Amino acid sequence: MEKELFDFVATRADILAEAGSSTQVTKDAASAWKTAVAADGSDVAVEAATTELLDILEGRPTTIDGVIAFLQGPAAEMFGAEVAEAKLAEQLKRKEEGAKYCNCDACAAASELLAKFGRIDL
Repeated sequence: MEKELFDFVATRADILAEAGSSTQVTKDAASAWKTAVAADGSDVAVEAATTELLDILEGRPTTIDGVIAFLQGPAAEMFGAEVAEAKLAEQLKRKEEGAKYCNCDACAAASELLAKFGRIDL
């Protein structure tokens, strides 16, 4: 894997491993990628670890419609009505502008990775 692409994946794996918005499955997958690459940095090992990470990430980034539904529902109880309404307005605007996925740290990193490897369109 070229250094630029490796750095791209590594940066996003770091985000996925640490983001509060990442699920435990996503955190574990990102950590497993980092561990595998550290143990064996050969191109074959990096490619295999990256494929495994991408396989786990597929279907994980929340769609913009999923975010909107969340903000129209349980978010008011979690964040308060005013915060939920502001977040909803932001996401509705993003959808209008063509956004397809959530823009939280975890979803952004996952969708960028999946797009980079041709698994989704942004």
